[in-house]
Amino acid sequence: MITAPMPAGFFGHGSPMNTLERNRYTDAWRAFGATIARPRAVLVVSAHWYTNATAVTAMAQPRTIHDFYGFPDELFAVDYPAPGAPDVAELVAETVKPRWVGLDHDSWGLDHGTWSVLTHMFPAADVPVVQLSINALQPLDYHLDIGRRLAPLRDQGVLIVGSGNVVHNLGRVDWAQPAGAFGWATRFDEAARSLMLDTPGDIAKLAEHPDFAMAVPTPDHFIPLLYIAGFADASGSAPEVLIDGYAYGSLSMTCYTIGVEPHVEATDTAAATLPAPGTVPPDEANI
Repeated sequence: MITAPMPAGFFGHGSPMNTLERNRYTDAWRAFGATIARPRAVLVVSAHWYTNATAVTAMAQPRTIHDFYGFPDELFAVDYPAPGAPDVAELVAETVKPRWVGLDHDSWGLDHGTWSVLTHMFPAADVPVVQLSINALQPLDYHLDIGRRLAPLRDQGVLIVGSGNVVHNLGRVDWAQPAGAFGWATRFDEAARSLMLDTPGDIAKLAEHPDFAMAVPTPDHFIPLLYIAGFADASGSAPEVLIDGYAYGSLSMTCYTIGVEPHVEATDTAAATLPAPGTVPPDEANI
């Protein structure tokens, strides 16, 4: 029986190849999963369900979606057969009212923004999972508000996970910096950290940051952070940095947790690789 409020977290998921590799980031995800109480279900806001409505998966057995290009067959063979949780989907829709959330019974499933992280967090795939879409038609404040409205779910055994990247510019990937970052990437990531740790309710102010356009050329990977910031703001729980770092100059791998302090062994292992140069350009690989 779950007696304490469930935590929440934002996970910089990087390359889908993190699914298959062990590195400092995937070890941190494993440590998080091993530290917390077993959830009733996981609600994931993934960067890769970026659509024109707000919806939640409500099927009993969501399919594993391989929504990327240019990676090895081994990655396309990954299956994450976690059950769905139709009752939790209905609870999500009820909790965020008067905001509207549709119940998706067949169009989506679990994309790699979800399973690349959960294969490490819950490797047995035995915890029910639902995904909440990102409504591309709505402004940043809308997503922050939904995050706030979701906060009561922590008292009902639901673990809330945001999966994206604070900095995500695949058009500026630099193969010479496998674990480094451009100045604009570090400046923006550090500004995000300052707000997340001190005033998470103000996270949307990052849209005014001078490096926003470079760090967030498209909002899909940034918006999941807003849900966790809204959760933190509403629950009065200060986020902590689980692990931080960079990949290929233009990706932040920073992860935040709320309500738990898992022990993470520090290593120097870089994040997983992107599609090799000359195959599929990273900005066309849907990662």
